[in-house]
Amino acid sequence: MIAQVGGNIDIALDVALHVGTLLAVLIYFFRDWLELVVNGVTKGLKTKEGKMFWYLVLATIPGGVAGLLFESVIDKFIRSQPLIIAAGLAIMGIILYYVDKNSPQRITYENITFKQTLFIGFSQALALIPGVSRSGITMTTGRLLGFSREASAKFSFLLATPIIAGAALKHMPDIIHNVASPLFLVGTITSAIVGLLCISLLLKYLQRNNFAIFAAYRILLAALIVGVYFVRGA
Repeated sequence: MIAQVGGNIDIALDVALHVGTLLAVLIYFFRDWLELVVNGVTKGLKTKEGKMFWYLVLATIPGGVAGLLFESVIDKFIRSQPLIIAAGLAIMGIILYYVDKNSPQRITYENITFKQTLFIGFSQALALIPGVSRSGITMTTGRLLGFSREASAKFSFLLATPIIAGAALKHMPDIIHNVASPLFLVGTITSAIVGLLCISLLLKYLQRNNFAIFAAYRILLAALIVGVYFVRGA
């Protein structure tokens, strides 16, 4: 089995996760991306969709640059530290709860401005810190700016698409090498299906509910990580 997946099961599964997640956001937001790309390329800033396309392109740059500069260093020295991951989870959970509870919902997806998208783009770079999570920081920033919960989630998913696509392209040699592997195919399909369900359920949930349950999840997961860390004797 190891030989079939290119000598490294972990790499095959990691690549499958990236490809499956990319498929999920592209399928779910297919119409959105079609309108964004067509209007962005043909009409530029003359339409709302054209503006949003270029907003997303520019907002992707800070996170992409930060990833190129610091991802390998963080992976090597920080990402393997459970307590740092737990701290990131807990702190972001508390911030998410506070921001979501105290921020108004006055801005819809259609009314997002360039400055707001750029601010969220810079915040996305903080996702390199273990435990922060890209979706967590971008949704929290959106709520801080006064986005509706649904708008902050939708924009977060759209902004994720180029980053996820970049991660998939980075692993293109592995994708080509493992594309016929049963493990890779099952992992990709499973990831895509789970991703579609999660996106759909989250957007529907946020139409009537707040982020409290997600904040609680992050804090409980952080506590679990800390508990396991100390039970195992550090």
